[in-house]
Amino acid sequence: MKTHRWRDIRGAGGKVSQERLAEIDAAVSEEVRSFRELREALGITQTDMAKLANMTQSEVSKFEAREDHRIERMREMVEALGGKLEVIAVLGDKRVRVA
Repeated sequence: MKTHRWRDIRGAGGKVSQERLAEIDAAVSEEVRSFRELREALGITQTDMAKLANMTQSEVSKFEAREDHRIERMREMVEALGGKLEVIAVLGDKRVRVA
């Protein structure tokens, strides 16, 4: 199966129906508690994710099974999906972008 980055799908000029885009947006806008949930909400298999991130499926599986992640590896995975990782520290009523 051919895979695509999310930003390419969003800008495909009608190749993906607006209804399907709304379904995907709704799935992703819900609270996602793990990278696996994010990947699944986007409808991407571990094999597809591995291709996007230049990894093996086994590496994706191990990444998803971990409870702690290196920020650089998370950045790589999110960027492979066409996104940008932002890490926000919440200190009282202040929000500070730290990565």
